Amino acid sequence: MRYPRAVRTGFAVAMALVLAATACTRQQENGSSSNEDDTITVAFVPKLQGIPYFEAMNTGGQQAAEDLGVEWIYRGATTADPGAQTEIVRSLIQQRVDVLVVAPNDPDSMAPVLADAQEAGIHVMTSDTDAPNSVREVFVNQATAEGIGQALTDALMEAMGGSGEYAIVSCGQTAANLNAWIEVQREYTASQYPEAEIVDVVYAGEDEARAVSMARDLMNAHPNLRGLVGECTSSAPAVARAVSEAGRIGEVFTVGLGTPQSMVPYLEEGSSSAAILWDVEQLGYLTVWAAYQLATGQEFQEVNRVNDQLTEVQYFADQDMLLLGEPLRITAENARNYNY
Repeated sequence: MRYPRAVRTGFAVAMALVLAATACTRQQENGSSSNEDDTITVAFVPKLQGIPYFEAMNTGGQQAAEDLGVEWIYRGATTADPGAQTEIVRSLIQQRVDVLVVAPNDPDSMAPVLADAQEAGIHVMTSDTDAPNSVREVFVNQATAEGIGQALTDALMEAMGGSGEYAIVSCGQTAANLNAWIEVQREYTASQYPEAEIVDVVYAGEDEARAVSMARDLMNAHPNLRGLVGECTSSAPAVARAVSEAGRIGEVFTVGLGTPQSMVPYLEEGSSSAAILWDVEQLGYLTVWAAYQLATGQEFQEVNRVNDQLTEVQYFADQDMLLLGEPLRITAENARNYNY
């Protein structure tokens, strides 16, 4: 049966509108429309972009995205600035990604922005560092605060002989993970190494040159200083470099949260005794895997097989936390086993 022209025209217009609406369901990162294959989009906003640590997370995230068939967006500021990070998060909310993952520089200021994302229908996560008072659905934790803080302290105390003054050069003053580790170090030092003492904690942001200067100032301000801890991946090589440049290898010992390749020269020359870290690429992989579970409505199990390397990832339901595992001690003997 042939319909009247007006009916045929109306039907064609209606179909065109349906197709246009389907094609405009999502804005992609490059500004083009269409996600016609319904690919899950996972966006990760690191504390800052361009340093080896987060670039290694990005590498792991890219691999997981390829394995799981998701779109991976990695976008961060070039400085560890909470305001700049917030602007990036807001742009991703407008882009309407499926899952938004943040390593917040300032958990308190990030919390309301994460709430805005959730209200927009976006799944919200944290990784590397948490925003515990936010609406995030899961935190992907590299290791427990106790595990990291105690491992740092034990490594330094072995070098210092269990006694003496030491100081900490941290990064962001509001970073929840760094502050949690420092608190563990204070308590653990007091209880397990009563002849040792933390005499100062300073904050260099994510600025390695500033951390070198601060470490140098700490050695000058505390003549009896025997140890330095670099609490993040920019401060760890910085404190070792300061000791090396001061000609005090063997007098002032250092440990830190350093990526293996950045620490190799200092570990081999002895200005650093050890770096405490974890498999950063696998942290990135786990982050994307967790995002995929949220986006597809799958529940986390008490023990999860993620890939051939992450076969027993624990989930703590009372904290909504996935735990990568125990921290690693990186030394001159094993540092070259890692390519980041």
